[in-house]
Amino acid sequence: MVLACGRLLGKRFPNTTHEGFNVTLHTTLVVPTKLVRPTPAKPILPVQTGEQAQQEEQSSGMTIFFSLLVLAICIILVHLLIRYRLHFLPESVAVVSLGILMGAVIKIIEFKKLANWKEEEMFRPNMFFLLLLPPIIFESGYSLHKGNFFQNIGSITLFAVFGTAISAFVVGGGIYFLGQADVISKLNMTDSFAFGSLISAVDPVATIAIFNALHVDPVLNMLVFGESILNDAVSIVLTNTAEGLTRKNMSDVSGWQTFLQALGYFLKMFFGSAALGTLTGLISALVLKHIDLRKTPSLEFGMMIIFAYLPYGLAEGISLSGIMAILFSGIVMSHYTHHNLSPVTQILMQQTLRTVAFLCETCVFAFLGLSIFSFPHKFEISFVIWCIVLVLFGRAVNIFPLSYLLNFFRDHKITPKMMFIMWFSGLRGAIPYALSLHLDLEPMEKRQLIGTTTISIVLFTILLLGGSTMPLIRFADIEDARARRRNKKDVNLSKTEKMDLHHGRIQMKTLTNKWYEEVRQGPSGSEDDEQELL
Repeated sequence: MVLACGRLLGKRFPNTTHEGFNVTLHTTLVVPTKLVRPTPAKPILPVQTGEQAQQEEQSSGMTIFFSLLVLAICIILVHLLIRYRLHFLPESVAVVSLGILMGAVIKIIEFKKLANWKEEEMFRPNMFFLLLLPPIIFESGYSLHKGNFFQNIGSITLFAVFGTAISAFVVGGGIYFLGQADVISKLNMTDSFAFGSLISAVDPVATIAIFNALHVDPVLNMLVFGESILNDAVSIVLTNTAEGLTRKNMSDVSGWQTFLQALGYFLKMFFGSAALGTLTGLISALVLKHIDLRKTPSLEFGMMIIFAYLPYGLAEGISLSGIMAILFSGIVMSHYTHHNLSPVTQILMQQTLRTVAFLCETCVFAFLGLSIFSFPHKFEISFVIWCIVLVLFGRAVNIFPLSYLLNFFRDHKITPKMMFIMWFSGLRGAIPYALSLHLDLEPMEKRQLIGTTTISIVLFTILLLGGSTMPLIRFADIEDARARRRNKKDVNLSKTEKMDLHHGRIQMKTLTNKWYEEVRQGPSGSEDDEQELL
């Protein structure tokens, strides 16, 4: 049969030589024996139906109810703090304490078998990173005082990038070598660096509230605040870098090559995400400049909300840092896009972002307190104590040498008192704890150890350091003279601003009239346009 095929092909292709035909035929006969495995398709998640779907819906409904109930109680607590002028207690400390109290009550209820809210009170990292953290970061960038920020951008970048890296290496290296010396539990190099990176994320919410209340040096305020908003993104990128090295087989790679790979990955994540966020912010400014939505504030506000979350989803989808992207997008949109909005949308955007960020931040701190009773813990007192020492030491190695170095190039010098306050205000928040739950560590005991140690450090810094910041600032005597003359009862540590009703009505009336006049297009506006508005 093969010879018959050869003769047939020889007649149809007379210029084909016998040798060429043999080669072609041999190739034709041999190639099908090599099986090429198709690329496996992504698994489709099963769709829950029937009774299972109903149970899932009920569970989700209870989770939503529980979260809203916790938020309502926290809002009442914040209101009481403002009403009775409990100036010594920052909001974050009060909300975390309330979360711990509620967690203890729920634990007692579960022990008595009266109810089971174990699933509802759990702190979910995915919910934190996808729903709670983006509004907080975007609002930080959008409401940023850009004058002071960009005047100190060199110092802020040095503290946030190099300082965070120094702290991560000090903590990670210390844990690794202490483990090798059998002083604490052993962790390998990449796990140690991952823990050092995640625990280097500072969240000085309580400190910033005290700074604003006491009117401390605005340079000190901006250095601490600016470092914190960039530091969160840098810490997340460093942790993702360490996780990426853990997933790869690095046994045949030298230490220098590992360092270069980590540096390249970090630079790609940092600058790629920043460029993506900046580009998204510029595109939003162009869109809202050339597409006139000022006559329909609802559409204009909807477009702003879309552009606010757009860079986060895109960055996460292409394996970049969504937090870094949404931070730079918020800064660019507040500088360019904000001025292309109608006055009504401007004030609506600011108030909405402030409210949503407050709710997300309050929810994070409340569930941080609840999480003490939500997960199984592995507590090693020696590991926790050594980690706290390394965290404080890493913060000191970060702040003091870099401050002395910056003073050679700064007109407004960083004084030793300011350095000490910056070191003391390195509080840890929900980001380290969420990152610790997100780590893929084996065995489970190691994961529980990292989670328990992280939440111990977070509570130590928030409750002890955050609660003692005001006495320390008064003792260091770096507050503004006006604040010293003010009665202590008038000092308000709440981040929630109280609006004077008379001033608020005048401001809203002025902005509304300005928007109305713009839409009417001045005195030449026709009656049809007015009827359209009405």
